[in-house]
Amino acid sequence: MFTVATYVLKQKLAGKKRYPLVLMLEPLFRCNLACAGCGKIQYPAHVLKRQLTPEECFKAVEECGVPTVAIPGGEPLMHPQIKEIVDGLVARKKYIYLCTNALLLEEKLDLFKPSKYLSFSVHVDGEREHHDFSVCREGGYDIAIKGIKAAVARGFRITTNTTLFDGADPNSVRRFFDDMMELGVEDMMLSPGYSYDKAPDQSHFMGRARSRRLFKAILSNRKPAWRFNNSSLYNEFLMGKRNFACTPWGMPTYNVFGWQKPCYLLQDGYADTFEELVAETEWANYGTESGNPKCANCMVHSGYEASAVNYAFGSFRGMFEMVAGFMKKYEDKDALALLNEPVKPVHSYNPLVQIKDAEGTQA
Repeated sequence: MFTVATYVLKQKLAGKKRYPLVLMLEPLFRCNLACAGCGKIQYPAHVLKRQLTPEECFKAVEECGVPTVAIPGGEPLMHPQIKEIVDGLVARKKYIYLCTNALLLEEKLDLFKPSKYLSFSVHVDGEREHHDFSVCREGGYDIAIKGIKAAVARGFRITTNTTLFDGADPNSVRRFFDDMMELGVEDMMLSPGYSYDKAPDQSHFMGRARSRRLFKAILSNRKPAWRFNNSSLYNEFLMGKRNFACTPWGMPTYNVFGWQKPCYLLQDGYADTFEELVAETEWANYGTESGNPKCANCMVHSGYEASAVNYAFGSFRGMFEMVAGFMKKYEDKDALALLNEPVKPVHSYNPLVQIKDAEGTQA
């Protein structure tokens, strides 16, 4: 937090209006899951075979100068040089969130050394039934939990990354928070799902109103033991207590195609350099305020977490509100009433048709 704070203040003192906060570094698109809400593995085979070299990764990090690097995919633990990539970033003192579904985590732990610069961000979408439904793989939750336990026992920093879709049970999510804290997870990141065009299941993505209602129920009246990787202001945005404009340049994406325009979620072309990405992207065409239908329901952290951080460091008031938010319980009687409502998904979807076994054959 101190590193990020000093970095942001330096950007503001330098008068920069558009600066990156976290680099979304995708070294490959291959994955050992076929999640219904993700479009990443829908690329043709020749694209899925491609991957960034460690040198390409280091160049991208140095080019944009961020203090923090998230490594999603695909499944980055499938990259044959993931050790070299992580070791190189640690040597550069970059804070790394290596995003993984944890199917390979336990067997790959020997590749890495515990470090304050390395956190495994494990994709867990709630309790067992909900997670397995979300990732379209029976037994996925148990494997992920086993991997988390092994990593914690060996001294690694572990966070979780949870994406919530329509039909999520807020009581179940709150129980999930308890479970993760008991496992020794450092903190948890939450976000509503984004409707990737290529995602097999388009019916479970929520509009903004339903997202706010769900997160109000989940994040109000919270327990002191719960720790979140989201900023307090971004959580308030999810709960409908704040409005932020999207900051798509705040978490730029670099992958096998180059610098992705405009953000991690949309693909409207690519730039050869980070400077070109910032200078030539028509930023006014993106975000809810732009009227772009692809942005209408987006509330994802990759667009709005940077907005919250920018607000927090824009004034003493913003800083105070962020710090105060970490200590609030957000007591709310209306939100308690929401927890007593029956869960009524507005769509039906059978994930079993998407479940694949470990070898990738249709189950």
